[in-house]
Amino acid sequence: MRTAKKRTTTARTLAPLLAAVLAGAAACAPDTSDDKGGGSDAGGGGKGKKVTLTLNWVPYGEHAAFYYGLEKGIYEKAGIDLTIKPGHGSAGTVKQVAQGHSDFGWADTPALLAGVNEGMKVKSLGVYLQKGPSSVQFLSDQKIKTPKDLEGKTVGGTPGDALYATFPGWLKENKVDPAKVKVVNMDPAAKIANLGAGKVDAIMGFFHDQGPTVEDKTGKQVDYLLWADYGMNVLGNGIVTGDKMLGDDPKLAKAFTTATAKAWTEAAKHQSEAVKIMSESVDGAPPEKVLASQFKQTLPLLEGRHGANDEKKWQETIDLLKDGGMLKKAQAPSAYWDASYAGQG
Repeated sequence: MRTAKKRTTTARTLAPLLAAVLAGAAACAPDTSDDKGGGSDAGGGGKGKKVTLTLNWVPYGEHAAFYYGLEKGIYEKAGIDLTIKPGHGSAGTVKQVAQGHSDFGWADTPALLAGVNEGMKVKSLGVYLQKGPSSVQFLSDQKIKTPKDLEGKTVGGTPGDALYATFPGWLKENKVDPAKVKVVNMDPAAKIANLGAGKVDAIMGFFHDQGPTVEDKTGKQVDYLLWADYGMNVLGNGIVTGDKMLGDDPKLAKAFTTATAKAWTEAAKHQSEAVKIMSESVDGAPPEKVLASQFKQTLPLLEGRHGANDEKKWQETIDLLKDGGMLKKAQAPSAYWDASYAGQG
């Protein structure tokens, strides 16, 4: 899978940078093995506090770090007895957290922003995919090289999600007339099948998730235009928890945040092992080669220390979603994000 036009650093050239980032994350992450917050046995041994994490979707390669951390005892050492639950969309995950049905969530930032604006008492503890994975994907035989090449094409999208809301603005940003691109409304689960069957020329989505699946099912090369490469970066997935958790058990929130950073750091160092662990842990997971491709393509999206965010990037995402009509009221980043857990950076 490849970008249609590589205007930014590729995964290969990012490798040295990523290694430095991961080393920095490991050095900066405090050891919570002696943290007795949340009434847990911080020494692990199976006596940790029971904690649930709901993913943004059914498990795919991006989630390998969580399964690695679970299998390798990283969460256990932090006093956490973790259960990972599949999700069915980030909006649903944010709602599960807000209602107290899940302690933590792994969710897309636009869904978090929308949830807070709807009155849900939740906060981000830090976004990991700071280079957003939003993209337009297509089979390489479409010969799409730039956004301008989308004119005259049909693009599948899902009304109500962040990509759909900001797509017209992204086109305008790249001097493309939105009226010249036909958007076909479809359910999220139908996008992959419709692209593979040629019912649409392209789809809006996350390239690192959908692309490897399409390639596996069709045997064809998938290319993509990453929105962040063309003037529009929307923050991606990160940790979400409820205001009640932050009020009742901030030590547990800190322990979970720190353990998660360590899990990502270690999983990135041992990609093959992390993927194998996930493949063996999840019933109905994608094929191992798909998981491997998905996880590998996730890593270049990490920037800075894991979960340590730049307020300017938060503000950019907020402004883009307000301009796209997804947020009627734009609040300050602090209304959505608590920087005291993973920090700023």
